[in-house]
Amino acid sequence: VQLQASGGGLVQAGGSLRLSCAASGRSFSNYAMGWFRQAPGKERSFVATISWSGGHTYYADSVKGRFTISRDNAKNTVYLQMNSLKPEDTAVYYCAGYTTRIASMGSRAGYWGQGTQVTVSS
Repeated sequence: VQLQASGGGLVQAGGSLRLSCAASGRSFSNYAMGWFRQAPGKERSFVATISWSGGHTYYADSVKGRFTISRDNAKNTVYLQMNSLKPEDTAVYYCAGYTTRIASMGSRAGYWGQGTQVTVSS
């Protein structure tokens, strides 16, 4: 299983970015996907998950109302739309794949992509 994240960059506070994660190597549409992030000096933390069909989504409280996770099963891709970005959103963002159809904050990811850096300036 390979997960390739992209879309990170430098943005001013209040701006937007959209991250993408392209998956290959297994039946993408059968499993939940998610995003995590790791800020400098901190542990990796949960951001959001989306179920296999897109019908269930879960978000960390810190991003609710600002971030939206979505997926396109025809393209084997999961997205993270990030709006109203804050300096505290600065982190390396990681795409994660699960071995279940639905996953939430406490679920354990089975696969990880390489990170993409998001930097929000004040």
